[in-house]
Amino acid sequence: MNRLNVTLVQSHIHWHDIEANLEHFGSLILSINRDNDLIVLPEMFTTGFTMTPAVLSEDMNGKTIVRMKEWSRSTGADVTGSIIVSENGHFFNRLIWVKPDGSVSYYDKRHLFRMAGEDKIYTRGEADPVIELKGWRIRTGICYDLRFPVWSRNINSGYDIFVYSANWPAARQEHWDILLRARAVENQCYVLGVNRTGNDGKGTAYTGGSAVTGFRGETLAHAGTESNVIHAVLERDTLMDYRDTFPVWMDGDRFTCL
Repeated sequence: MNRLNVTLVQSHIHWHDIEANLEHFGSLILSINRDNDLIVLPEMFTTGFTMTPAVLSEDMNGKTIVRMKEWSRSTGADVTGSIIVSENGHFFNRLIWVKPDGSVSYYDKRHLFRMAGEDKIYTRGEADPVIELKGWRIRTGICYDLRFPVWSRNINSGYDIFVYSANWPAARQEHWDILLRARAVENQCYVLGVNRTGNDGKGTAYTGGSAVTGFRGETLAHAGTESNVIHAVLERDTLMDYRDTFPVWMDGDRFTCL
């Protein structure tokens, strides 16, 4: 499939209120009046970025994943976003990826935000799965992962799109804007970055800036600073042509992440 229709949902998040967020994001998703292949939600979209997982975590059969399956089935699109998952005595900041057929895959956040103590509470992920969607190959990351280019490196053009789901504070908004473009240019891929808006329960402010960035670093869609739902159409042929005519990827350094 040459074209991929993507939608990014930028919104405030009700602090520590899973049911309110499921109703809110469900309403936003089901009101989208266009064809979609992929819908992306922010990090911890059911709770806000919190260090109290014991009372807010769910398992892989929890109500959030059940609801995400309903959204995916209703829209015919893959739906993804990060939530708090409890598994085998550990808490994970886990990006859930649901397909219309009900299948579920996931990515656990690799780089835990030590400045908030996330590394003391959550268990980091070790895998970097590539998800297939209509012939496109997609990598995923969560918020702080965006700062680490080695983890995001597109070795041998192994993926076409990188999706970042985030709660990125307004205090470092400029870093977000710069890094989304940097990851797209250095990896010759599309980058989808979804952030939240509003203030969380700790008083941290968020000013959105969700964006779809092209493989040359150009902005294809931008959500601004308020709640917004944005769309873009990605074109695979132009990406492949660009990689063929300007094959930076062929000279990339080879390495392995430990």
